[in-house]
Amino acid sequence: MHLGVDLGGTKIEIIAMDSNSTTLLRERCPTPQGSYPKTLEAICQLVHQAEQKLNKTGTLGIGIPGCLSAETGLVKNANSTCLIGKPLKEDLEKRLQRPINIANDADCFVLSEAIDGAAAQYNNVFGIILGTGVGGGIVINKHIINGPNSITGEWGHNPLPWLTENDSVTPCYCGKKGCIETFLSGPGMSQQYDILNNKTPSTLNSEDIFKLSQSGHTLATQSVNQYIDQLARSLASVINILDPEVIVFGGGLSNIDRLYAPVTHTLAGYIFSDAVNTKIVKARYGDSSGVRGAAWLGKSEVSNSLLNTGPSTE
Repeated sequence: MHLGVDLGGTKIEIIAMDSNSTTLLRERCPTPQGSYPKTLEAICQLVHQAEQKLNKTGTLGIGIPGCLSAETGLVKNANSTCLIGKPLKEDLEKRLQRPINIANDADCFVLSEAIDGAAAQYNNVFGIILGTGVGGGIVINKHIINGPNSITGEWGHNPLPWLTENDSVTPCYCGKKGCIETFLSGPGMSQQYDILNNKTPSTLNSEDIFKLSQSGHTLATQSVNQYIDQLARSLASVINILDPEVIVFGGGLSNIDRLYAPVTHTLAGYIFSDAVNTKIVKARYGDSSGVRGAAWLGKSEVSNSLLNTGPSTE
């Protein structure tokens, strides 16, 4: 049995799966806000309750909104700030008395889709999260690729390529300006819409803007077209480096079906190729992919592939 935990900002979810991808149990609880000790307690309680209900002990993988530093083993780059600088892996292993594999939640999402989801037939998979933030991960031959800095796939914190006069550069929480995330996240798209609207604040979210554009709303249509072009430019730079067979979309914006064909068409004008052979697909498991991928971290052939070996000693 493989247990997976998805540690989110508002909820913690656990899934139990067997080796045939059958879901045995799935439960969730609210995430304790701002408390590291209570977060540890909530995770342990979910694991203990799941194993008691199923009368089995499972391997355990956890997806987190950040990553473990290769230098210190402590959590870094987490938008759940109470986790930053904490020995999450060590603390949970002591409490639960077993080895635990921890990966970024976007990596877990891609792993799930690469093992038995929308990208199962491909070997070189890039997955992206288009939601409150913009994340990403790379899975090759069903293995997560995790480099020495533990930031593989963080395309959202590269600058938007091929800037035009219509691209409004704004600050990112990371301290830089013009990050892809400030354009392509849900809040980023809303902010860009307000800028198009002469900085007049609106209450529209990204889903509202797409719906308005379908009704012929001029400004919303302009915003959607701009978003598609920015997304294509951003993915083109990834394709030029990684050349994945497939890119899987996840996150709230991935549910907008009218994104896929225009983005694929627009890519042709940006990638360094005579044709676009990379497939752009929607996640098969949607919001479930993150927790499913965390469960797959416990499989030996997956966990042994995590290439986070720490800084080089050469």
